[in-house]
Amino acid sequence: MNAPVSSACRLKSKMVKICCIGAGYVGGPTMAVIALKCPSIEVVVVDISVSRITAWNGDQLPIYEPGLDGVVKQCRGKNLFFSTDVEKHVAEADIVFVSVNTPTKTRGLGAGKAADLTYWESAARMIADVSKSNKIVVEKSTVPVKTAEAIEKILTHNSKGIDYQILSNPEFLAEGTAIQDLLNPDRVLIGGRETPEGQKAVQALKDVYAHWVPEERIITTNLWSAELSKLAANAFLAQRISSVNAMSALCEATGADVTQVSYAVGKDTRIGPKFLNASVGFGGSCFQKDILNLVYICECNGLPEVAEYWKQVIKVNDYQKNRFVNRIVSSMFNTVSNKKIAILGFAFKKDTGDTRETPAIDVCKGLLGDKARISIYDPQVTEDQIQRDLTMNKFDWDHPIHLQPMSPTTVKQVSVVWDAYTATKDAHGVCILTEWDEFKTLDYQRIYDNMQKPAFIFDGRNIVNVDKLREIGFIVYSIGKPLDPWLKDLPAVA
Repeated sequence: MNAPVSSACRLKSKMVKICCIGAGYVGGPTMAVIALKCPSIEVVVVDISVSRITAWNGDQLPIYEPGLDGVVKQCRGKNLFFSTDVEKHVAEADIVFVSVNTPTKTRGLGAGKAADLTYWESAARMIADVSKSNKIVVEKSTVPVKTAEAIEKILTHNSKGIDYQILSNPEFLAEGTAIQDLLNPDRVLIGGRETPEGQKAVQALKDVYAHWVPEERIITTNLWSAELSKLAANAFLAQRISSVNAMSALCEATGADVTQVSYAVGKDTRIGPKFLNASVGFGGSCFQKDILNLVYICECNGLPEVAEYWKQVIKVNDYQKNRFVNRIVSSMFNTVSNKKIAILGFAFKKDTGDTRETPAIDVCKGLLGDKARISIYDPQVTEDQIQRDLTMNKFDWDHPIHLQPMSPTTVKQVSVVWDAYTATKDAHGVCILTEWDEFKTLDYQRIYDNMQKPAFIFDGRNIVNVDKLREIGFIVYSIGKPLDPWLKDLPAVA
């Protein structure tokens, strides 16, 4: 009987078939761009969620991402397919990307810090069960260092003579610019085993990306370096945000302007200007989760000082959100009980409908804790999602939707409306929590005329013209900016 031909060799001899397990924020856009740039490769995205796959096959895609719609509709039905028949397409594929959720554990060993690899492990076992030919298995989810080793063990112990090569190919997408990031990446990172077979597999994946990515931007490393690079990149980015947010508190205390400070700092070419905007805090599915994961790995490897260092990045982020809520309450005569507060923006940043770990959740919960009535407007987030976020336990959002509570109990003091003017009508205060472009050009005179007086604006993203708003009559708080005279007389906010 002939031995199975290596997966890397097979890629040379026939049309390549790629299957991606997981049709979420990473899997969907990444596979759509691979299909667009590699018309000779058949790409299938599989997921057990029927509603999600139905949406990918319909007119209204399940995620909002500028440019995604056009790419999907150009390729769908030609060489890009979305299916719930997971096992069939995994069995047929040469390269299997795994892009499943890796939530933070909520119980047991490492609860609150370690990544929960339940979905990853079940994906690996399924791959082993259904495979009849050699496979290259690619980690696309953000995973702890050494996950590849664990997956390799599961696959080799269930191999039935099939050869599996595990690669780490972390994604470095920013939501809101994901399609551009995929079309023109800073780098593509591929980690593999330093064996002849491992290097062949690395080359096979490199050949896919080489259809459109210049060779000098495709970096190859060992498995562990690739896995750790993703966690490190996110930790460094989050650290920059917490650094400038820590400075914003000092700016308010001293009369400095954080925008001017960060501009001056960013002019140093060793530092650069990106990720130096002070705000109400960072959000998104990765930063907090990846830092907690990094903290746990450091603790497990006997590095408590390193763990403490990275913990501080999250502590400052939590401090910034609490400080913002405290500023709102103290400004409004130390109570927001039964006052209408308008929330403009709920997504964690503009140009996405993603609410995972958005600072808006903690700000809203803080205000609701003081019995405020909240009216929320976001151009891309549904009422169902907002209610779900405000009632869900911490970390529950990162489990597949069918495993989340089915009918969230609604928060009665929360209304979700479909324009900014309805949200702000009769409100005592307005909080800007997402930097949507449309919030820069609202008719603030009209908003002021329809609000209770004194009318407050709390700008958590530093996007409004403070002087113009003060001329209209608003009392304005902007993060890290010199304080409004009204606010100066109040006790300092910790």
